Amino acid sequence: MKMASDCVRAMTGFWVVFLVLLRLSCSEGQMVPALFVFGDSIMDVGNNNDLPLSVARAILPYYGVDFPTKKPNGRFSNGKNCADFIAEKLGLPTSPPYLISNSSQSNSSSPFLTGVSFASGGAGIFDGTDEKLQQSIPLKDQVELYRGVHDDLVQHMGSSGAQKHVAKSLFLIGIGSNDIFDYAKSSDLRKQHTPQQYVDLMVSSLKDHLKRLYSYDARKFVFAGLAPIGCTPAHRVRNQNEPGECNEDTNSWCRMYNEALLAMMKGLKSELGDISYSYLDIYNVVLGFIQNPSAYGFTEVKAACCGLGDLRAQIPCLPISQLCSNRRDHVFWDLVHPTEATDRMLIDIVFRGSPQYTYPMGVQQLAAVET
Repeated sequence: MKMASDCVRAMTGFWVVFLVLLRLSCSEGQMVPALFVFGDSIMDVGNNNDLPLSVARAILPYYGVDFPTKKPNGRFSNGKNCADFIAEKLGLPTSPPYLISNSSQSNSSSPFLTGVSFASGGAGIFDGTDEKLQQSIPLKDQVELYRGVHDDLVQHMGSSGAQKHVAKSLFLIGIGSNDIFDYAKSSDLRKQHTPQQYVDLMVSSLKDHLKRLYSYDARKFVFAGLAPIGCTPAHRVRNQNEPGECNEDTNSWCRMYNEALLAMMKGLKSELGDISYSYLDIYNVVLGFIQNPSAYGFTEVKAACCGLGDLRAQIPCLPISQLCSNRRDHVFWDLVHPTEATDRMLIDIVFRGSPQYTYPMGVQQLAAVET
């Protein structure tokens, strides 16, 4: 309501100029001015496409087969991902585009008014999670890229205008899976750190990055907790103790991280005072899909939709891969990523704030918080 009244008052002056701004940042039904996205391949909408050395790119068929363009576009999905669905529900005119496509626009106003995605497949909280894949944008660098976007907003809107604009916006963060993958496959890391020590280091590093975002006016955060990645087709097919079943060690580390993340955010709220946040319990939502698939319209919870070999998870999703005929009944799209159907249902559940799966509020409630 306050955003709408601000827009009305703005039109009393130089109405032609403000009409343009109104259409850009106060569209009918738009809950926040902008959405800034940080994370890994769960959130990536194309940043890796422009990293020349990266092989972690969703640029081959059948990626994007159910996207409106029907073409690969950098999303590690058959269609839209979590970031897309959150942007839609927030009423934003478009899903935040990836950084390079957004910054290349020619516009007299800032190209970042409604947000941008910094998310990068293979990225982690720690640097080097993509050591084998070669080149992603780790969280540290994503935050540094945001600083440049903030500078651009200040240049176009002034310091006070940018501060108000950013403070009302949402910062969506979904990262940590690749750090857990690293821990799972590295005997050296497991010798150096107990699981609890490792996730505590992850959360401590994340906290430092959040404080940096805070120093550049970020006030409202949406945190996507880790899914039960031990249940992904890739981890099932590698489970030597119980072939085809979830890897419970990996899942336990995900739960440890989620608990540590939630405790850190509670502490950061006490420390900083003027931040607000929504924690999304992705783990238990997705586990519900896996344990009770018929209740959500799924029939296949173990195998990937696109791939080859056992559970279609021994060879990645390539043009030579087998493709399931009905993507809507699969929880998983490829070795480790969910289908569009999974992400759509997931966001439907957490957006409005089911007390069972969000804390202390849902995304919709967070968007309405005054700053």
